[in-house]
Amino acid sequence: MKVVIAGGGSVGTSIALDLLDRNHDVTLMEQTTTTAERLKVQLPGVNVLAADACEFSSLTMAGVRDADVVIAATGDDEDNLVISWLSKQEFGVPRVISRINNARNEWLFNSNWGVDVSVSTPALITSLVDEAVEVGAIINLMDLAQGRMKLIEVTLASNAPAVVLNQSLDELRLPDSIRVVAVIRNEQPMSPSGTMHFYEHDHVVLVARADATQECASAFIG
Repeated sequence: MKVVIAGGGSVGTSIALDLLDRNHDVTLMEQTTTTAERLKVQLPGVNVLAADACEFSSLTMAGVRDADVVIAATGDDEDNLVISWLSKQEFGVPRVISRINNARNEWLFNSNWGVDVSVSTPALITSLVDEAVEVGAIINLMDLAQGRMKLIEVTLASNAPAVVLNQSLDELRLPDSIRVVAVIRNEQPMSPSGTMHFYEHDHVVLVARADATQECASAFIG
């Protein structure tokens, strides 16, 4: 698979090395010439270009038109949006992944800007903090399917209906817009089954339609 990464910082270089280890064809674009020259030495096997990924001519030079995936991984949200939009609208890249540096900008990173998948490190860290302290609340872990679906988690309190009523997953009759994908119990991951019952302190991981996340409240939130 051909992957073009924009941004030669710690995030971009780490991604480049991981993808190279997985035998992908990796091109890394870095606009600072001195940094690009250093990365050419540090990243043997990666095609490093000294180029501004926000420019149409630079993306053309990097072969973005033939890329399977473009990753906008710079430290500037505006640049990442421009790179994503050009990659999708001008070059028709099948999959565009963009880094979000400021969680307040998350609402912009959608299909209107050419973003198929966005990754927000600040939002993820905030979710992990919430997950550690919040019981009986819906915690958003990740957006999926261009924001149409969400990966969420609920840590069950003692008054959660599923716990109090001792109902199995089948008996809960969750709507079609929600699916339990995993349960973590006593630090062990478990695959859900129709006969599974739920207990206090269970971490229930669900995939839900973006407009339906609150629908799990009747079963898992007291």
